[in-house]
Amino acid sequence: MSFQYSNDPNKRFHTLNYAFREEFGEKIFKVTMDGGFDCPNRDGTVARGGCTFCSVSGSGDMIIAPKDPLPVQYQKEVTRMHKKWPDVNNYIVYFQNFTNTHAPLEVIKHRFEQVVNEEGVVGISIGTRPDCLPDDVVEYLAELNERMYLWVELGLQTTYEETSRKINRAHDYQTYLDGVAKLRKHNIRVCTHLINGLPGETHEMMLENVRRTILDSDIQGIKIHLLHLMKNTRMMRDYAKGELKLMEQDEYVKLVCDQLEMIPPEIIVHRLTGDAPRDTLVGPMWSLKKWEVLNAIDKEMRERDTYQGAKNVRLSGVDSSC
Repeated sequence: MSFQYSNDPNKRFHTLNYAFREEFGEKIFKVTMDGGFDCPNRDGTVARGGCTFCSVSGSGDMIIAPKDPLPVQYQKEVTRMHKKWPDVNNYIVYFQNFTNTHAPLEVIKHRFEQVVNEEGVVGISIGTRPDCLPDDVVEYLAELNERMYLWVELGLQTTYEETSRKINRAHDYQTYLDGVAKLRKHNIRVCTHLINGLPGETHEMMLENVRRTILDSDIQGIKIHLLHLMKNTRMMRDYAKGELKLMEQDEYVKLVCDQLEMIPPEIIVHRLTGDAPRDTLVGPMWSLKKWEVLNAIDKEMRERDTYQGAKNVRLSGVDSSC
């Protein structure tokens, strides 16, 4: 079986690598940056303490020089990535850590503009929250979208309000839907983040997260994460009280394949697992073997003889709970 959005016979889902090659005609990699932004549910704007799964350094644990000036960070990250892909010459700058539109517009502009004009930069990817998209910032993002290849990545994590309260997300599902609508009004690509394994969520609920996200919002990309339990996070209390059960690898692989079958094939899958530093990870420890997990997903898709969109929830008459 060949999948229409892949030139790799082992991949039966629409990878970001494939999308980049289609867009630019060559291999592109993302250069991860820490823009020095905070988060509104850490600094008291909407709450304090941050999401319960979030470490002190947020999602930027793997950034090698987060305190350096942005142009220096950029050069160091490119140098590191070239050790793996020495022939790549063009890059997507990825503002990953915390909420990268949580600042006055002039601050956001100043930080982004320091690196978007660096040699080799062909695009920008911006991680943020849907409650941090005021009109003036969206207008600036629309301008960037005219200038270069742009993604806005929204951390939804779950569609369930009960789970949202447990993890201290501090915005509701409607805020997410409104944020996507504001971005799509300007034809800005949106990638939504979901986390598998949040406290209290069943297999069926995690499938429902994907179904709702696809049917309720006009997104072009999706990023699926495994929940990483990290040291010194508020979620450790849930774990200690027995309110959180860490997923097993086989359980996770089967869930992801079920979710891929639901996702329309044209939606780009940015990620199917994540990275965490070994010294701060409590579990699941099997997640450290990232390529084993990805290979297991590919294997399960082949053994099922299935592909992304085989049970496309955007097609009428499909029961995504099956």
